[in-house]
Amino acid sequence: MLRLPEELRWIVLEDAVPVTPIKRVSAAEATFQALLALIASDGVAVGDRLPGEVELAKRFGVSRAILREALGACATLGLTETLTGSGTYIRAKSPRQGLTFGGYSAVDLIEARPHIEIPAAGYAAERRTPDQLDRMRALVERMRNTADLRAWVRLDGELHRLIAEASGNPVFAAMVDSLRQALDPQSEFLNITKARQSSSDEEHARIVDAIASGSADSARDMLSRHLFRVAEALSE
Repeated sequence: MLRLPEELRWIVLEDAVPVTPIKRVSAAEATFQALLALIASDGVAVGDRLPGEVELAKRFGVSRAILREALGACATLGLTETLTGSGTYIRAKSPRQGLTFGGYSAVDLIEARPHIEIPAAGYAAERRTPDQLDRMRALVERMRNTADLRAWVRLDGELHRLIAEASGNPVFAAMVDSLRQALDPQSEFLNITKARQSSSDEEHARIVDAIASGSADSARDMLSRHLFRVAEALSE
């Protein structure tokens, strides 16, 4: 179980109303869940080779691109390993502890991001230019309207980089940019395994609205809430 850093642990959604949301499952998430069921079944064992991509894609009724995304999530969890020219093999029947993305552990990313992105958002609210704000809003709109996971992840990275750039501090911008090698695969993983895309879209919109308001406190709060939700999803 991941431990939330102090910077995020204070967040409580006091205004939350108990609801039973209707969850929209993406093709990638449905394929991922089907692969989990297959791997956990008694019909296969550790060391077995899974059927080929063409056969699996046909079985699940998805494209090979979507199948590869789901297999990538399985590999991140330590369940499978794909060997070039040989195939995909089962390496474990249950997910391993301690996720890593781009060479960094999920724990390290959770601890570090609040110290970089939260203050950057506050400065962005005070220093952003009209052009930067227009670009942020355009990115949020494009993210809401794309169904392509990889395209969404690229836009996600652009938005977080732009917020750091709008802080006016090149150190924040450089640090956020360097972290994207880890955060891009983390974002893709969460969108496949936890269906985070729609929720992230709403959280990003609130962040941009707060930056537009000019309130540094509001911008920091909205960015904090976003990071809390990401950390929460990773800890499940």
